Amino acid sequence: MSAELRFLVVDGLAGVQTFARQLLEGFGLPADSIRCAGDPEAGLAIGLDFKPDFLITDWFPKAAMTGIALHERLNEVKPGCRLALLSFEVTPQHEADAIEAGSNFLLRKPFTAAELKSTMLQALEALAKERPELHARLSTAMKAGQPAGRVPPKIVLPVIPSLKVGDKVKYLDKTETVKVVVVSHGELVVQLSGNQALIPASKLTRI
Repeated sequence: MSAELRFLVVDGLAGVQTFARQLLEGFGLPADSIRCAGDPEAGLAIGLDFKPDFLITDWFPKAAMTGIALHERLNEVKPGCRLALLSFEVTPQHEADAIEAGSNFLLRKPFTAAELKSTMLQALEALAKERPELHARLSTAMKAGQPAGRVPPKIVLPVIPSLKVGDKVKYLDKTETVKVVVVSHGELVVQLSGNQALIPASKLTRI
């Protein structure tokens, strides 16, 4: 796979960044062709110099710069930069906006490692139709059912329950009730009754 093909992963969840990086390396991309950032501003700072061919980003709906806006900025310095979106909320309007932005896919969070892997492989297959040098490697990967090149170690993404107000959850071995559900910096967090702290949903078990 050509070292000139560059990927930028922008997501507030470190686990998503880590898995995406190792997944792409497993497809044969060299480590220095992949960059990661935790928010759109950091992504832009990296991307203006890095000039990625493919941006994989959270939607960042409440950020000053959304994932789509980040792609628009990067497309100014790297025309033709591909876009892929990740989002906790996927509505018909989100889907329409993603299509209008030319996104290769819109993947709902929380997703499994297998879902991200298969979705990325489909996106790379589509890219291979325009980049002949990728075709043979990706065809081999599909036949084998594994990414081409070095296969990354297994990484288990945190299981993030889909929660709503009123749900009963287990937290620190106690049964609690969900009072507020929000997405903060790309991460699903909740507030429990009698507890003012915002707690990552990945630390809760739905009952």
